[in-house]
Amino acid sequence: MQRLLRDTSSAGQDDRTAEQDIGDSADSAQPLTTEGVDDAVAASLHERLAALDRAEERLTAGEYGKSLRSGRPIPDERLEANPAAEFTVDEAEATR
Repeated sequence: MQRLLRDTSSAGQDDRTAEQDIGDSADSAQPLTTEGVDDAVAASLHERLAALDRAEERLTAGEYGKSLRSGRPIPDERLEANPAAEFTVDEAEATR
């Protein structure tokens, strides 16, 4: 995941450079659009890594698998689907 983040950040920088280049580009907005997508992917990867770090901290503290909000157990099926889950499904849906 960290390699993907580095690659995405590098692609974003390439897009910023391309945006500044003057050339025969048929669509001058293309580098901006691609840059925005790269930035969104990078932000998502940063958040995912942070969530995994928090899950690792809960594991070390013996609190892994418990909701941060209620302290109730998070079902194993949910943790298998998303090991970084911090809330039960109901709690996560309520925060949306």
